[in-house]
Amino acid sequence: MAYGNLPGYLLAAPSHNVAHLRERLPMDTAYLCRPVAILAVLIPMAFSSGAERTGNRFVQRQFAIGFWVDPPADERMDERYREIADANFTLVVGGFGAKTDAEIARQRELCEKYGLGLLVSRHGDTLDALPDGPACWGYGLLDEPGPEDFAELARKGRIVRECRPGKLAFSNLLPNYARRWRHGGSYEDYVRRFCEVVDPDVLCMDHYPHFRPDRDGRDGYCDNLATLREYALNYDIPMWNFFNAMPFQDHTDPTEAQIRWQVFTSLAHGARGVLYFCYQTIPSWEFPKGNALIARDGSKTHHWYQAQRINAQLRAWGPTLMRLKSTLVYRIAPGQIASKVLEFGPLQDIVRAERDPHHDFLVGLFDHEDGRQAVLVNNYHYAYSAWPTLAFRADSADVVELDQGGREIPLHDDSPDLEGWQFRLDAGAGRLFLMPRIEVPKPQR
Repeated sequence: MAYGNLPGYLLAAPSHNVAHLRERLPMDTAYLCRPVAILAVLIPMAFSSGAERTGNRFVQRQFAIGFWVDPPADERMDERYREIADANFTLVVGGFGAKTDAEIARQRELCEKYGLGLLVSRHGDTLDALPDGPACWGYGLLDEPGPEDFAELARKGRIVRECRPGKLAFSNLLPNYARRWRHGGSYEDYVRRFCEVVDPDVLCMDHYPHFRPDRDGRDGYCDNLATLREYALNYDIPMWNFFNAMPFQDHTDPTEAQIRWQVFTSLAHGARGVLYFCYQTIPSWEFPKGNALIARDGSKTHHWYQAQRINAQLRAWGPTLMRLKSTLVYRIAPGQIASKVLEFGPLQDIVRAERDPHHDFLVGLFDHEDGRQAVLVNNYHYAYSAWPTLAFRADSADVVELDQGGREIPLHDDSPDLEGWQFRLDAGAGRLFLMPRIEVPKPQR
């Protein structure tokens, strides 16, 4: 029985009927914790057709570095969660390894022990049966919802806020290449409608670009990031995304540079969370090669060590990234004149050294909450390093770089024999600069 079909006379039901309602409601819709939560769902006129913003909302305070597929809840569970922390993750998204109440309680204890956040995925439980505590960021409601799921997600989200103030009611959206969102509208309509109806606290999607010689999915990935960025800014909420870190179906096994490319293009678009697909290899026809971060036998694959290196920089950058707000994203593709593309930001030009390949960059511009501006330059190539000469509108003495350890350092010229300021960028990598605000007219939308 769906909430919307409950008879009106139940609105006056005494409190002793609450247990009776719990027993009768299907488990997949019974996110209930006390009578006031039931009333919030039963009164059809309490909310407008679009979700209203309420108090008790989740506020993200730490950059999210997470993954899909948590490890098995077995005798090695403590060791496995220590490995997650050792790989510099900050968030565990549950739903696979820990399933029973006892296993999830143990999962929460280990997350607290190792300084990890936890998103619990138990879609069918009543809310009062779910764990709480400082490590619990919130609860996964539904993965890849279609438009037909939005109203129910909105109801559950309101109950989470009522029963567990400050916790996240999390749903991960479909990518722009999926089919289930195509109900007569565009992908932008799908994301907009999700925001209007569900009123989420985080906007997240999964998108796994191809890196095949005959199929390059990078532009589609960035298009998807651009859509989420727009609506995350419109609704003033953080943006996260899942990306690919293993071979599956017709996807090639990504290199470290390709993984790094997916991470830093997300950062250039203002992401405050990145999530790996997958951490633990699960037995499935989709993954015959295995080779997630952890193999089926529990051993670390080369991807675990790659993630550890990439995540170390993300954790160091996290406090600064959480203080930045995206203002513009530029693509400077081969053949474009960088100075023309960059005329509206604090970065004035990107010059190519003689005989170097034509530059290909993403440039993200940000406002820092302390009043400064920030520029993230991402090497769009994943096959070779770039060695650009960057020209800033601010005096170079006033520009600092965030190094890989998260420290603000003076500019360092990587090629002092060349004119200007040279900065080496590994394949797919990014470098982040902060400087005083430069007032430059922005383009008309």
